[in-house]
Amino acid sequence: MSYKKLEIWQIADELVIKIHRMTLHEPPAFEMYEEGSQIRPSSKSVKSLIVEGYGRKAYKQDFLKFLVHSMASNDETIDHLENLYKTESLTNNSLYSELHEKLEILGRKLNNFITAVQEKHNIANEPESIYQLRDDDYLTP
Repeated sequence: MSYKKLEIWQIADELVIKIHRMTLHEPPAFEMYEEGSQIRPSSKSVKSLIVEGYGRKAYKQDFLKFLVHSMASNDETIDHLENLYKTESLTNNSLYSELHEKLEILGRKLNNFITAVQEKHNIANEPESIYQLRDDDYLTP
């Protein structure tokens, strides 16, 4: 299985693109280098930390550490988005609502995934079964 099948990675990937585009088109130019230079890396970090954790999934504590850092980066991204909105650098209400909602959903899904890894992580002898999670809980078809 690839990390790209994880729903949390798919949502994070979609958000990276939307947030990057938002920072190029929505805020005033000065925000491109201030808050924009903060929100882009934090959103990319969410996705990258999922990938890095997945690469260490054979080691439960490493896997969890990277997932927790991913959740923290997601919270940081929410904070930057809220700052852009509160300072009226982001004035598109529907875009703000869409991004904020997706970030909140991702945070909940990351939390659920972390809980599942804590409870169900099981190193198995079969090479394709590093840990046991039900596919329908966390994967998309």
